[in-house]
Amino acid sequence: MNNEGTMKSFMKGAVLLTIAGFIVKLLSAVYRVPFQNLVGDQGFYIYQQVYPFVAIFGIWTSYGFAVAVSKLLADNSRQDHGAILRVAFMYVAIISFTVFLLLFLGAELLAGWMGDTQLDQLLKVGSFSVLLMAPLAVLKGHFQSRNDMAPVAYAQVVEQGLRVSVILLGTWVVVSSGFSLYAAGQMAMLGAVAGGLGAVILLLLYFRGHSKMLRNTSAIRTWPIIKEMTAVSISVSMSSLILLLFQLVDSFTVFRLLEASGMSRLAAMEQKGIYDRGQPLVQFGILIATSLTLAIVPLVARTSRKHSGRPAEMYARLAFRVSFLFAFAAAVGLTFVMPYVNEMLFQTREQSGALIIFNWQIVWMSLLLIMTAMLHGFGKVRVPALLLIMGLAVKVVSNWLLLPVWGVAGAAVAGNIGLAVIVAGLLFYFKKVWPLQFAPWTYYAWLFGAAAAMSVTVLGWSVLADVYLFDSLSSRLGAALTTATAIPLGAVAFMALIARSRIITEKEWYIIPFGRKLAGLQLAINSKKKGEKR
Repeated sequence: MNNEGTMKSFMKGAVLLTIAGFIVKLLSAVYRVPFQNLVGDQGFYIYQQVYPFVAIFGIWTSYGFAVAVSKLLADNSRQDHGAILRVAFMYVAIISFTVFLLLFLGAELLAGWMGDTQLDQLLKVGSFSVLLMAPLAVLKGHFQSRNDMAPVAYAQVVEQGLRVSVILLGTWVVVSSGFSLYAAGQMAMLGAVAGGLGAVILLLLYFRGHSKMLRNTSAIRTWPIIKEMTAVSISVSMSSLILLLFQLVDSFTVFRLLEASGMSRLAAMEQKGIYDRGQPLVQFGILIATSLTLAIVPLVARTSRKHSGRPAEMYARLAFRVSFLFAFAAAVGLTFVMPYVNEMLFQTREQSGALIIFNWQIVWMSLLLIMTAMLHGFGKVRVPALLLIMGLAVKVVSNWLLLPVWGVAGAAVAGNIGLAVIVAGLLFYFKKVWPLQFAPWTYYAWLFGAAAAMSVTVLGWSVLADVYLFDSLSSRLGAALTTATAIPLGAVAFMALIARSRIITEKEWYIIPFGRKLAGLQLAINSKKKGEKR
């Protein structure tokens, strides 16, 4: 009975964090659209150049270190928790302050390396958010170790909500008041500070009843704690950081290489801004593909250590199949509606070809996240980390080779090559660790068939709508209506064939959070099919 209660509590916490994660990722993908509309491609370039610097450290500490703190607390006796929290806080605080000094004092140097010295003020403003990472990491880790996910989930939503509000409202005030686009970028960076501060205050309010544990004076060795925190935090956050690290490579290479190839400074900025339109599209695609499946991954680790109940193989196969299904559908669908989506969201259809190439990173990123998470559940972190570093090196080299030839399309190709190398390595390594067949050939046959049906539906409707139905409307409104009608039609065609094929069974849909409606749809389609046969 106790095990059953623990599993129920675990699942409740996992679902709560999944919902919070969904909201956070959705806000992260969506806010960039109105922001780009406010500041244009040049303003978007300014923000995206600096954003990775703050986001990389934020994910490493507030996510990676939080998991590390949680693991340390779970692995040690309750009487040592106060000492562990104090050591963890001091360690993360020292790292935070060091990074703050590097960003604040080195802002001019970093901006010069990016080829735009006016970015230094954005780096200085953003550096203050780094100072909040120690309390965020330690408080989140404390609550996670107790399986009390509510404070963590609420803090994530509050942090992102405040950040997005400050970015959009602040940018609107700055732009409408006639200040420069670099001032708008500084306001956007201030959003990260406001969000982090709000999350810390909320977590401290929840922590008031637990603060007595900090008075614990038990002696504990510091170095083993620091060593394990570092190893766990890096291994846990590496897969989440890879897209940001690719963005950081782009910050140092795309603008400079475009300018060096003969493009004017302003045109290079705008091209980089247009290229960065791909980021929210990929984030949204990953959101659809992984928010459902990442809730399954912890079950792989838990069930692999048990000899009864559902086997771990079932959860692993399901995580892979659902992730690949939604990621492939999102990438194929966006391929055929990209010109309309581009204009609907970002005002023009410029570089839609490059964005189509960029968009295929959805597939690689979804598989990467799922496999690294499952491997981490088995304690396999070293090889995945090395593969991620290898993929990053491939991205750097590919940018230098392809950008001068193909422009921003070359950077998009470079991103796909880098991620594909990582995924290929992960698949090979996963087979060695766990010789598991993720899916039978019939799964891929049905999936590609459903994608083909969706492609024909979307392409046919898009041409009809664009040329005939909405031709008399303004270009952007026509693009919006074409997108709004083509996507649901394509989704219906795709899901109808997937449901009929039953490559994911009704029982499997029920395991996935929010999968009940898909299971109901599948049952309805297949019961109708049986009725027709009679």
